Amino acid sequence: MEQVQPTAAGAISAAGDDAVLAFAVEGLDVRGRAIQMGPALSALLARHDYPLPVSKLLGEAVVLAVLLGSSLKFQGQFLLQTQTDGPVDMLVVDFRTPGDIRAYARFDKERVAAMQEEGTLKPELLLGNGILAMTIDQGAHTSRYQGIVKLDGASLEEVAHAYFAQSEQIPTLVRLAVAEMMTREDGGPAHSWRAGGMLVQFLPQSGAGHRDLPGGDVPGGHAREEEDDAWAEATSLVQTVQDHELIDPEVPVERLLYRLFHERGVRVFEPSPVHDKCSCSRDRIEGVLRGFSAEEITDSIEDGEISVTCEFCGAKYSFEPQDFLG
Repeated sequence: MEQVQPTAAGAISAAGDDAVLAFAVEGLDVRGRAIQMGPALSALLARHDYPLPVSKLLGEAVVLAVLLGSSLKFQGQFLLQTQTDGPVDMLVVDFRTPGDIRAYARFDKERVAAMQEEGTLKPELLLGNGILAMTIDQGAHTSRYQGIVKLDGASLEEVAHAYFAQSEQIPTLVRLAVAEMMTREDGGPAHSWRAGGMLVQFLPQSGAGHRDLPGGDVPGGHAREEEDDAWAEATSLVQTVQDHELIDPEVPVERLLYRLFHERGVRVFEPSPVHDKCSCSRDRIEGVLRGFSAEEITDSIEDGEISVTCEFCGAKYSFEPQDFLG
């Protein structure tokens, strides 16, 4: 990966919106990724008539999936999905390497509206209780990996921390922020979305084995203290970041990382673009329909045709029933 260097007078070239930026702080044994999302997120949310709180919740899920999925070193798919008893009973975010993203939220309009009227509309209450599943699929001839963590009224940030503590056992800190933006253009007010996120992990290059020893068994007791101090410093710095800083276009991620870690030295790498792109296609859907029984095909006919709408992008596909009834 190519290191991005500061330019003259301390200015730092920016990755811009919709690009994941990997970074490393060797002085603290920290690795991570950060992103600011703009046009891609706005396009993804605009094609659905979600209430604003649902859009914000799905935006957080998108940022989380991008931060996690962009770590894959192979061609494959990262799928984030919730199943809960809350007003938003399902979130699905599909990230396909190197950077295609699509997402969908299923929700109960009446329950969401009731929460808005009662003033009890919080992201964790929208989700309710259930599970969050994260699935990695490398394609045919490989095994899928899935990690599952409980959702019990926690935010997506908190759930991500629980996932890493339970499944990966890697000290991890996640920050997510999403906001609706109103700007004025030539034609009048314009609506858009911005989001930002940062994932920081403690991955020491040396002394990692010491972390697995019981207390008191670390020779001299110094390695563990130094590692713990490094992670404590890293987390305390990241926790100073305000939500508005994560999404502010005037504070690109490179500049934010420099503000946080310049005393320790932060290294950033070539950004990886993220695109709002659905993987649905006529051929793919036709293949699914050809797996249906004659009875299922017959049940799918409406007004003399079979019509399929992609829940992710809203694309509509029509098929002739006789093509599947042999």
